[in-house]
Amino acid sequence: MSSTNSSTVEPRQTRRRAQWLGVLCLCTGVATFSLQDIVIKMTSGSYPVHQVMVIRSLVAAPLLLFLIHMEAGIRSLVTPRARLLALRGATLIVSYGAYYLAFPAMPLAAAVSLWFVAPLAITAIAGIMLGEGVGLGRWLAVAVGFAGVLVIMRPGAGVMDAAAILPVAAAVTYAFAQVMARRLGVTERASVMGFYQNGAFFVGAVVLSLVFGTGAFAGASHPSMAFLTRAWAVPDWIDLLLLAACGPIAALGVVLLSNAYRIAEASRVAPFEYTGLIWGVLWGYVFWSEIPAWTTIAGIALLLGAGLYVMRSRDGANA
Repeated sequence: MSSTNSSTVEPRQTRRRAQWLGVLCLCTGVATFSLQDIVIKMTSGSYPVHQVMVIRSLVAAPLLLFLIHMEAGIRSLVTPRARLLALRGATLIVSYGAYYLAFPAMPLAAAVSLWFVAPLAITAIAGIMLGEGVGLGRWLAVAVGFAGVLVIMRPGAGVMDAAAILPVAAAVTYAFAQVMARRLGVTERASVMGFYQNGAFFVGAVVLSLVFGTGAFAGASHPSMAFLTRAWAVPDWIDLLLLAACGPIAALGVVLLSNAYRIAEASRVAPFEYTGLIWGVLWGYVFWSEIPAWTTIAGIALLLGAGLYVMRSRDGANA
């Protein structure tokens, strides 16, 4: 083999290895984050969401600081874009707060499935706000994905819980935050964005704790509202360890997902985000004996098909 052919094959093999490593990192990161869903759903009947978020944020902070130190140095936290980073963090606390509040009122698989409208929302928002080419095919895929959301929610069938709106709202606000990340990521490291996000989580959770933590508004009958308004409680050691575990789970998940998109092409690894649907169905069955309704499965199929089409369409303008 000539030296020219050898030099061509080697980069190709390197890229292929990077793509497979990226897929492995992404799938592992998604699976890692799914463990946090289990913990939060398990503890949602005993502790308020703001207490869970305070404990998670406190545990995650030193881990994220260590990652920043290793990746770019602590001085990278001082940035002229701090306000935008804080705004993105505030957007994400709304997003994840709404997502968590759905857990006590919905089967895990349904909540996770509705959350996965986010990639479609990102496509729509990026097309409108950033002027990115979307194309007719992608717009049709977004419409199909939202049809999947309606199939899962089943409005008008007398079975839709108001909590079903929460993961959809969470997905849309998450999409706004990710559109912001596309601009911020040009100059800011993922660990720095994660630290600001964690700080916003902590501040927001403390504010919610000051309002609801005493139990002055407790007694709501709806599970989601009860999760929000419940007073702080002293956890036993097992629950405390579970809640504290959300910190390293979140830190590890951020690193794995960030590394996946750093070393591999986004169009190659992004479709594997949908492995989260598998974990949502599996954990719901293993821990709560939840068997998805046929409408949930049908809605998942629509969301999955639409999402994969959007992810695999490289040229949005020609899709």
